[in-house]
Amino acid sequence: MVVLQVKRGDETLFLFETSVGEKSDAVLRDLVAIYNGQLKVQRVCMEIEELAEHGTMLPSEMIGLNDDQIEELKLKDVWADKCIPSGGFTFNKDPLQRRNGQQPTEAMRKVLANAMTDAKGMVDRKLAKASKALTLKIVEEALNILRGAVTIVYPMQLPPHDTIRMEFVNQEDLAGTQASKEVIEPSKAQLWFAGRQIFMGKTLSEYLGINDKTKVVVKINQLGEGPPGREAVISEQVRRQMMAESFRRQEELKKLEQDDDDEYLNSTWADSGSLKRQAHGLENVRFRFGK
Repeated sequence: MVVLQVKRGDETLFLFETSVGEKSDAVLRDLVAIYNGQLKVQRVCMEIEELAEHGTMLPSEMIGLNDDQIEELKLKDVWADKCIPSGGFTFNKDPLQRRNGQQPTEAMRKVLANAMTDAKGMVDRKLAKASKALTLKIVEEALNILRGAVTIVYPMQLPPHDTIRMEFVNQEDLAGTQASKEVIEPSKAQLWFAGRQIFMGKTLSEYLGINDKTKVVVKINQLGEGPPGREAVISEQVRRQMMAESFRRQEELKKLEQDDDDEYLNSTWADSGSLKRQAHGLENVRFRFGK
């Protein structure tokens, strides 16, 4: 199996195992699905953190309004009484005025926290450094862990307008958010290797060669972003070693410059009588006196 080290820009996203005989269309589809899945897990975890602190999300017409404004407009969160967390709740007002403030119990918050830790660990980008490949199945399992934890805490489900529930059913609206700039639309995805775009309908072997037991760096981006930068000739580790060696050499030269100019006179090669003694066979002569 060939191992693809998948990057977007200069950041390594994950490792992916495939075969050089695979079609580029299928490979790119899986790579984009895994990458977007990583982002989804991150987004859901961020919202679950807010859920654990401040309860379910308010209806869109109530978000951002203070209590006086809500009372004046006679608005009401009809889902607050329907979506009560298991074990009850305590009130913890949301300073961002996005959620209803019904904080789950400590035991339920722990259920959510454990699920987030497990899910994040399954799709962490640091897994690439440990030479662990990522698959679409693993990403789906991470999302299922989060979904299961939310169901335990909220057996009556979340309100239909809650961001977490919308993420789980793939109906999230990312328009106008930073997340929308990170997600790659599958129909606009592009795959690159060594500065060359891998076109659809081709096999990977046409670009990577026929060696099916190798590891290569590929990059993904979106149509309109232009070709990504090529990989550096030397690795970051080698670059640091070269810089450290250069610094050491400079320090040695500085030390030599600081030495006295006539220090060389102590050297054997600077002894004016050395050549004469060698010619007469007197070099390194040792005398031993008897009793």
